[in-house]
Amino acid sequence: MVSGGLIDREIGFFHALRDAGLNISLAEVLDATRALGVVDLLEREHLRAAYAATVLKRPAHRQAFDTLFDLWFPPVTGEPSRNELEQGEPGDGEEGEGDGPADTAALRERLKELLLDGDEEAMRRFARMTVSELGRADTQPGRQSWFSYRVLRGLSPETLMASLLETLLAGQQRGGMAEKVARQTISERIKQFQEMVESEVRRRLAEDRGAEQLSKTAVQPLAEQVDFLRASRNDMAELRRQVFPLARRLATRLTAKRRLGRTGKLDFRRTVRASLATGGVPIVTHHRPHKPHKPELTVICDVSGSVAGFAHFTLMLAYALSEQFTKVRAFAFIDTVDEVSRFFTPGGDVADALARMSAEANLVWFDGHSDYGHSLEKFAADYPDAVGPRTSLLILGDARNNYRATGLQTLRGLVQKSRHAYWLNPEPAAYWGSGDSATAQYADVIEMVECRNAVQLEAFVQRLLPT
Repeated sequence: MVSGGLIDREIGFFHALRDAGLNISLAEVLDATRALGVVDLLEREHLRAAYAATVLKRPAHRQAFDTLFDLWFPPVTGEPSRNELEQGEPGDGEEGEGDGPADTAALRERLKELLLDGDEEAMRRFARMTVSELGRADTQPGRQSWFSYRVLRGLSPETLMASLLETLLAGQQRGGMAEKVARQTISERIKQFQEMVESEVRRRLAEDRGAEQLSKTAVQPLAEQVDFLRASRNDMAELRRQVFPLARRLATRLTAKRRLGRTGKLDFRRTVRASLATGGVPIVTHHRPHKPHKPELTVICDVSGSVAGFAHFTLMLAYALSEQFTKVRAFAFIDTVDEVSRFFTPGGDVADALARMSAEANLVWFDGHSDYGHSLEKFAADYPDAVGPRTSLLILGDARNNYRATGLQTLRGLVQKSRHAYWLNPEPAAYWGSGDSATAQYADVIEMVECRNAVQLEAFVQRLLPT
């Protein structure tokens, strides 16, 4: 039997996962609960594996899952025992009291030994002890808190690399494969120790403040939830890695829709003929074969400033989905427009294509600041065949036009010529129309869609794909 306390903690854990952005259904919650009856609950890692197997869907979500699992199901509680302190060889202070400064030189020497040995359990005990020794700080009178940076700054594990290499490579030639392997091994162990310290700090904070409160700040937003305009270099790199898996998921759903979709138009002649066998009553209707429409796709994107990351990601996704369209043509602009389809060749490296586009495309005409009006007029004049009755037109940008001419009449003509037309804006809708934003004027001509992150982009692409 599973205790009620464990079920309550499980429910809180799943609520925290949902708040972090993971999509967990009721059926998955029930599967996870059933799994508790077949795993050894005294083995914490078995419990972690059971929950991960039942609720995780993407490898990218594993880090958030592990962080929250450690908060809700900590490996230990309270201060380290005297036995742990003695094994860790701390300073002279009594258990958990911190009576006097810790001997950082002795702690660094002990860390060096652990990094050489690679004993994970010993490193975990040492992390607990060093957080107790070095990580405590009085933030307010009568109240203390815990900080990982105090521990890592005091021990500076990265600075041990040279002496560790010297020990590991004693008598071996430097600069060869042996050094590369040793350096990588040490780097991985240092990173592992840093993660142990951070995990221990989170555990102590959760004990002091409650797992519910800490769960709200302990997990970074998932890559697909990060706003394009606020994404860091690492966030954008992760988003780029998700492009082709995202395209495959969307293409699979599209194929299923086509297979299960409604048949074509009613075949009146065949239906009437069949009704003769039932006295003229059309009990069975016949339809013409359903031929899914594959439109063309034309993308016009602003690649200036902070919007460039959003445009690059969307271009990559568009070309990853190119098989779903008869033709894909891409155009980029800053204050003038140039076709960049030539940089995206079938089977080519998309990252190289983006780099070539940035270096070789003719995107600046006057001063290098966004000019939507001139770019739209230039596009309509130089590429009149780019938009037609089968074209889905997609414009990407924040519509911040530096108070210049908007080119509304030109845009209206392009929208009227196209089959569908949408404008994806990476800014929050609350900011539309503020400052030099021409969003209000453009929204009267073309449907404006908020597209701040990959989740919203995926929802939009499913709407855009032919059915």
